[in-house]
Amino acid sequence: MSALRSDNPPPLTVAASLAAVQGGLLVLYGVLEVANLSLGRVTMGVTTAVFFLAAGTGLGVCAFYVQRRSSWARSPIVLAQLIQLGLAWNFRSAPTTWLAVVLAVVALIVLVGIFHPASLNALEGSAAEADQP
Repeated sequence: MSALRSDNPPPLTVAASLAAVQGGLLVLYGVLEVANLSLGRVTMGVTTAVFFLAAGTGLGVCAFYVQRRSSWARSPIVLAQLIQLGLAWNFRSAPTTWLAVVLAVVALIVLVGIFHPASLNALEGSAAEADQP
């Protein structure tokens, strides 16, 4: 396992940091879902909570490993941002237009950071180092 890199390019650090915040918010939503369980919707509440807890934890883990320059963790982060862009599109009508803008801007910042040439070079360089005996 590689150590945390202090020389990561800023776009990669920003992308990983925002993905970690997204993961934390998903976990928080899962915890709030558990806190609001009712007898009338136990199955739906539990499955929703488990989904958001797993998705948030997974996104947080991927953010951690991208910060450590593990290139495999880039794909789940990109997928999460594409899902978030689709979610932003669904919120585009008033009164949730502001939410759509926030979701879209954050997703685009993460995507730009992940696909920035300096980030790609850092992740590819790390993968090349791992392939050497």
